[in-house]
Amino acid sequence: MSTRSSGEAAPDTVVRDLDVLLTMDPTVGEGPLGELRGAAVAFTQGVVSYVGPSAGAPDAPVVHSLRGRVAMPALVDCHTHAVWAGSRADEFQRRNRGESYSAILESGGGILSTVRATRAAPEDELVRLAAARLRRLAAYGVGTVEVKSGYGLTADDEHKLLRAARLAGEWADVRVVRTFLGAHTIPAEWRHDRAAYVRQVIEEQLPRCAPEADGIDVYIDRGAFTLDEGEQILTAGRALGLQLHVHAEQVEYTGAAALGARLGARSCDHLERIDDAGIEAMAAAGTVAVLLPAAMLYLRDVPPPVARLREAGVPLAVATDLNPGTSPLSDPWAAGTLACLTMGLSVEEVLLGLTVNAARALDRGAGRIRVGTRPGLAAFDPAPGEVASAASLVQAFSGHRLALRLAP
Repeated sequence: MSTRSSGEAAPDTVVRDLDVLLTMDPTVGEGPLGELRGAAVAFTQGVVSYVGPSAGAPDAPVVHSLRGRVAMPALVDCHTHAVWAGSRADEFQRRNRGESYSAILESGGGILSTVRATRAAPEDELVRLAAARLRRLAAYGVGTVEVKSGYGLTADDEHKLLRAARLAGEWADVRVVRTFLGAHTIPAEWRHDRAAYVRQVIEEQLPRCAPEADGIDVYIDRGAFTLDEGEQILTAGRALGLQLHVHAEQVEYTGAAALGARLGARSCDHLERIDDAGIEAMAAAGTVAVLLPAAMLYLRDVPPPVARLREAGVPLAVATDLNPGTSPLSDPWAAGTLACLTMGLSVEEVLLGLTVNAARALDRGAGRIRVGTRPGLAAFDPAPGEVASAASLVQAFSGHRLALRLAP
């Protein structure tokens, strides 16, 4: 099957001779991944203007011939905390000695230790560090990255983090979607008055940060925010036009997933302890389940109930959760392989979870290659001895190499 744009503008870039093209659109190619063989894609100012057989591909000033490669839309990493300063390597050792993440957080470590280091760092240092992390993601084929704030916890510091995320994306040539996470934890100076900090998030942080943000997230869990506090903050963010996300049901069941679905959240993330009511609410609302297998493995936690989520029809996305303490991972392919091995996802679910469903979690039109979309493109050399196929990309545990990345 081939499709060509009816527009008059000629393509400026063509990628041709691909052994396998995974369009992620079953209306364009075969199966759930929309697979085409011997395929080409043409772009006109970043927009797909042709997808189909190489024999029918148009000419363009820039042509990439990629025999032996497998290509797909540029990946979408829909859950990261990529702007921070400081190190949490000491906590890794503490957890290895038997301390729990919740105990470390409640004793002033965890997120709070990163908050101290991040507040002290100048903005240019945060931009430099975040850009380096985003470039590492880009080297694995990522084109769009969600970056949360949450390590400032004051109006000025949260604004600094969101601005740093925007600038880092420009430096790294990655499209950044920014999420305000002032409700990441209660900072040390407000532990005596939680209600006052919630008011500060709503009345000071949100008005200052909303113009620099696309979405809002709240960490609703033991040691973080309660269900009632989360609802207040999310409702205030929604009133300012922000897309809603929720850290939900990770450490302890709270009902956060059902709340997020009821409020219209784009995604609920983690979900290790979600219940049937939460699953049903997410399915009814079309809320995406963002699975974070590296964090689950790092914390030696139980997997989310993927079979129940799948059966209910909840869209499944996969992300790195790149952060300094519980998932210091900047490789989405490793996250995808771990999702198969530890959570029971199929190869097809992983690839859709790194593209279409991850884009859906961010309310972005990326993730599919078809005429009129702007998905970017990532093409890969299979691991040595492997053939170009969807399965080899996931099975090889990052053994393949990026051959070409076109940013969205």
